[in-house]
Amino acid sequence: MRSFKARGGVKLFLMEKGKVVTLEDRVPKIKQQRKQKANRRLIIYLSLFFIMLFLIIYSQSPLSKVSGLTVSGNLHVTDEEVITLSGVTKETSIWRVNEEKAAELIQQHKEIASVEVQRIFPNSVEITIDEFKRIAYIYENGNYYPVMENGKMLSVLDEEDSLPDDAPLMLNWKNGEMVENFIVELIKLPESIIYSISEIHHTPTDIDPYHITMFMNDGYEVSATIRDFSDKMAAYPSIVEQLDPEVKGVINLEVGTFFKPYDTGGEEEEETDESDR
Repeated sequence: MRSFKARGGVKLFLMEKGKVVTLEDRVPKIKQQRKQKANRRLIIYLSLFFIMLFLIIYSQSPLSKVSGLTVSGNLHVTDEEVITLSGVTKETSIWRVNEEKAAELIQQHKEIASVEVQRIFPNSVEITIDEFKRIAYIYENGNYYPVMENGKMLSVLDEEDSLPDDAPLMLNWKNGEMVENFIVELIKLPESIIYSISEIHHTPTDIDPYHITMFMNDGYEVSATIRDFSDKMAAYPSIVEQLDPEVKGVINLEVGTFFKPYDTGGEEEEETDESDR
C-alpha cells in the first residue's frame, strides 16, 4: 500500500488493487475498534468487581455457614459421633472448614479405617466413612465385645444394642493370650469363611488346651485347634463340597480331616482326602 497527497492536502492510500481510500474513511473504523476494546475492558473490570463484592457479602452473611452435614458409609459409628469428631457445626463458616484437619480428627475413632471430608458449595459438607469390619464378638458375663479386622477389641456394646448377628460369637474365651492367638489366625481367613461361622467355643481338653468347637451357618460342626487354624479352615469350602448336604455332622480338622455324621452316633466316619482339595 502506498500513500500520496491529492488536491486540498488530503492524504490518500493506494491499495494493492488500485483502490484509493482516504484517511477520513479509516478514522471511524479505528475509533470504533478502540471503543470496543475499551468496552470489553470495562465489562471485565465490572465483572471482577461484582464477583469480589458478592464473595465479600457472602462470606459475611449467614448463607456462608454450614447448613448441611451428611455422613455416609458408616454402619456402627453414628452420624452424631462422626459430626462431633469433625469439629464442624452449623455455626462454622464454609470457608473455615479444613477438610484435612476434620478427616484427621474423625479418623481418631477406633472403628474408622478411612474418611473423606468434602466441602460442597455454597454451604454443605459431605463426610464419607469406611469402617473396620467386625469379624467376631466375644461374649463374656452377658456382654459383647466387638473384635475388628485389624485385630483390636472394642469396649462393651451398649445395652440398647441388639444381639449382634453380623459376625461369629466367641464363647468361653477366658484366657486373654488365647484370644489374641486365635484372632491372629481368624483374620487370615477370607471374609466368606469368617462370616459362615455362627459360634466359636473355646473347648480345651487335657490333651489340647487350644481346642475349639465351631458351629457353622450351614449346619455343620467343626472340631479344630487354634494352632494352624487358618491353614486348615481355609479348606472348609472344598471339604463341604464333598459331603452330602442332607447329612450333617462334625468335621474334624485336628489331625487330618474326617467327617462324623450326627445320626450314626459316632460309629461311622467318612475321611476326606486332602489331596483332592
